[in-house]
Amino acid sequence: MVHIAWLGKKSPFCGNVTYGNSTTEELKKRGHKISFIHFDNPSSSNSSKPLFLANDPDVSLPYLIKSQVYTIPSPRAEKELRLSLERLKPDIVHASLTLSPLDFRLPELCNEINIPLIGTFHPPFDAKNRNLTASTQQLTYQLYAPSLAKFDRVITFSEPQKNVLEKLGVPKEKLIIIPNGVDENIWRPFCGKNKKHDQVKNKLGNERIFLYMGRIANEKNIEALLRSWRQTKNNNCKLVIVGDGPMKPTLENSFSNLSNEKLIWWGAELDLETRVAIMQIAEVFFLPSLVEGLSLSLLEAMSTGTACVATDAGADGEALDNGAGIVISTDNVAAQLKTIIPIMVEHPSFTKDLGQKARDRVLERYTITKNINSLEEVYVDLKDNYRN
Repeated sequence: MVHIAWLGKKSPFCGNVTYGNSTTEELKKRGHKISFIHFDNPSSSNSSKPLFLANDPDVSLPYLIKSQVYTIPSPRAEKELRLSLERLKPDIVHASLTLSPLDFRLPELCNEINIPLIGTFHPPFDAKNRNLTASTQQLTYQLYAPSLAKFDRVITFSEPQKNVLEKLGVPKEKLIIIPNGVDENIWRPFCGKNKKHDQVKNKLGNERIFLYMGRIANEKNIEALLRSWRQTKNNNCKLVIVGDGPMKPTLENSFSNLSNEKLIWWGAELDLETRVAIMQIAEVFFLPSLVEGLSLSLLEAMSTGTACVATDAGADGEALDNGAGIVISTDNVAAQLKTIIPIMVEHPSFTKDLGQKARDRVLERYTITKNINSLEEVYVDLKDNYRN
């Protein structure tokens, strides 16, 4: 049994939150002790009282600003993190890096109190650097690399991401590839009657469902999907956008001429059972991102047996290897989708076959069980050999 201080996010909802919640829950099931440290208390300038309880395994750190992408901690956050770690005395600190200035202080802090430090590095990227968004994300990698080089281990999700960090100076021996994983028993094809499934189906209607589920932001390139959808014949088909983000109001306004028969803005959906039902009902899942990491939404879609179309940004193209889905370039996504959407609309047997191949690919490589097995090996090795 290993006591892990997990430094991550619990809100607002995003891939990092899903990763942290699913991973820590599985670790608990295997008997490991988890102390979850996260930013969850707005800072008050006139308060100096510590924001944790003496016997509470979870710790809430104060923050100034928090979003789906980054967090700005309050000046007190580092001190409270140190006090928390000294109180909890974990075997390992595992930071699911939240794009926060505090991330850069972790190596020195953990070294001072003699606790090994592991980081999981999530930021999206495009190894080919084909657009302005990718170039901006490359700066994030350049900014983080000197600090990551001081971590004891750094978990990446793919070989291309590992290569990027290695070229930026992170020692090869510290880099470990552990792909994201999903619970294939939760994210599975629909079978039998289910009340939630029926409720969602009634809300969506009788049309065939094509889906995007995730953050609605510029780098996700949802505008390209919407433009392609508007320009193709898709009778008896409906595009559903599930999620929220800074681009949602703009896109809703720009595509207001698409009727509810063609497009549904579902909004953010926090209920797991509802998200699973939507994914099960969907026939095709689109991920038109300009940059990506290894998308959990993509893996969830694959696991439910939904046909997937994704760009080759990040590690998503690798996930869809061996015919597990359709992979397109980040160059001129809209034009490619205008060709692909009619094929998916006109050939439902093809989408069904793609969905089965996607499910098989997840079972082969991307289950939460495989992910946790690999994590446990890292924990035990680091715990047993730290500074030996």
